[in-house]
Formats: sequence, C-alpha cells, structure tokens
Amino acid sequence: MKRLVIMTVGKTHSGKTTFARALEKELTNSVVIDQDNHAEFLHTYYQSLLPKQGSNTIKYAITQTIVHHAVHETNCHVILCNSNRNRRGRMKLIDYYQNKGFTCILVNFEIPDYILKERITNSERSTSILRVASTFDEVLSRQLEETDTGDIVAPNEEEADYLFVIKDSDDIQSVIQKIIETV
Repeated sequence: MKRLVIMTVGKTHSGKTTFARALEKELTNSVVIDQDNHAEFLHTYYQSLLPKQGSNTIKYAITQTIVHHAVHETNCHVILCNSNRNRRGRMKLIDYYQNKGFTCILVNFEIPDYILKERITNSERSTSILRVASTFDEVLSRQLEETDTGDIVAPNEEEADYLFVIKDSDDIQSVIQKIIETV
C-alpha cells in the first residue's frame, strides 16, 4: 500500500489546521499530527515542565513519539500540520519519510499577509499554545521578519514528490482532490 506524508507549510492563521482536518476526513486511513495540540496539552497539564527559554524539547519529544508510532505501528497516511517553514527542517523530515517508503507531499500556503492579519484580528483561537510570544500578532510579525532569510523559504518542486500551493480558501478542495488522486 502506498503511504503518504502530507506536510503543511505556512504562516500562522494561513489555514493549515483547517486544511489538515478537511483532508483527514476525505483521505481514508489518515491521521493529523499537529504540534499545536501537543503545546496545548503541555500548557494545560504540564506547564511546570515547559522550558522558560530555548527550544521546546518536550513538545518535540511528544511529536516524535506520535510520529514514530504512526510510522511503525500503523499503516496510516500522516498529515503533519506545522508551519514547516525552515527548509533544512523540511528536508530532514522528507528524507526520514522517504526512507520509510512514504510518498512526500508539500502543501504551501501563500495567503496574503493582509488576510492573515484580518484572520488574527477576528480569531477566537486560544493563545495558550504560545510560549515565547503572547499574541498571534507577535507570531506573525516574527514570521514576516524571518521570511526569505536564512533557511526560512518557500518550498520548491524539487523538495518532495508533489508540491501544491493554496493561495486562498477556494483552492482547498481541489488540492485535497489532487492528493487523494495520488494514492
């Protein structure tokens, strides 16, 4: 059986989670792995274990455990719902999944910044997942400053087996359909 890993790439409030949940409903035998869920879990139940500065190693350890289980103990397609904006990090993940026999798909969210700002303004999303920033405005500001510096670059077609781009909400259903057709 052909297994897929679908990795979202995009800034905060670009629609990655909405897309991942919609894809999970339509792609039989798939699972969404979303680090925001792990951050919220840690914040709710294990706040005293969260590092005050530096990398959130406990969140990454939880994610790695879930990924390992999904890869080795199930036959599920994996939907990685994170920002995945760092090219080096993306390539490391793609290499891992390709070595496990997965077909790798990147879904890049190129939503205009003004729409992201509107979404943040109208959002009721909890900021409890945030550890370094206190608002999603701060997160977006940092992401805008980082864009196209160092390894924070948009994916290109050579990185994975497939690359799809979502520029607005109207693209979601057609991209989901194209992904389903790859199976």
